[in-house]
Amino acid sequence: MHPASPTETDAGKTPRVGLFCTCLVDTLRPSVGFAAAKLLEEAGCEVDVPRQTCCGQPAFNSGDRATSRALAEQVIVAFEGYDYVVAPSGSCAGMIKAHYPELFVGDPDWMGRVDRFCAKVFELVSFLVDVRGVARVAAAYEGTVTYHDSCSGLRELGVKRQPRALLATVDGLSLVEMGEADTCCGFGGTFCVKYPQVSDAIVGKKADHIDATGAGTLLAGDLGCLMNMAGKLQRRGSPVRARHVAEVLAGMGDGPAIGEPAPSGKA
Repeated sequence: MHPASPTETDAGKTPRVGLFCTCLVDTLRPSVGFAAAKLLEEAGCEVDVPRQTCCGQPAFNSGDRATSRALAEQVIVAFEGYDYVVAPSGSCAGMIKAHYPELFVGDPDWMGRVDRFCAKVFELVSFLVDVRGVARVAAAYEGTVTYHDSCSGLRELGVKRQPRALLATVDGLSLVEMGEADTCCGFGGTFCVKYPQVSDAIVGKKADHIDATGAGTLLAGDLGCLMNMAGKLQRRGSPVRARHVAEVLAGMGDGPAIGEPAPSGKA
């Protein structure tokens, strides 16, 4: 990939990016974190992964503002020394960028600090395209894919055209749009736990749209959404395989898909 001309923020130096890996990536799909780091480095960034914790979204969505704020403070302290904070998740990036300010309203000791911090937080593919000016990737993936727009990435961060623009440059890949690509998959973090029957009905309709495309691979930018959809597809016997978009863009889409076991003898 070819990095964009230096921006005002990183003029004359390599931008330092703190990679916010997310809980799900760290514990369930670390390959997404490695793919994100590879893409950022190829875009001309110095990448670091500081010691980190949850962004606080589960607590926030459950009404536990005290715990959510405590986690937010930890995230800010860990990452505020970087030029940018990038997450391979519209959900986590949206939580930080759109909702952290709500947690500090009325606290003059934190408000300005939080606003400055949130201004440099980005979802991964949006950062690559909108900040670093990446126009193409050096990757190949044979087959037809379809893409799901996650709710937070789309509605809170405006992530829609960016992944499609980069996917169009992947050798061998053909994108077929599914019906209602921007409709919720039913995951919603704690929503799927609180309302499992409603969640299952929603993801069932999403799976219908995915299968109708005839695509062999489902892509998205949020691991939670992907796990939810992959689980439904596998339970109904669909051959569609699910991957995070970063894995394909980084040329790392040849391993086991989400929900598939690792090859024998490998972790």
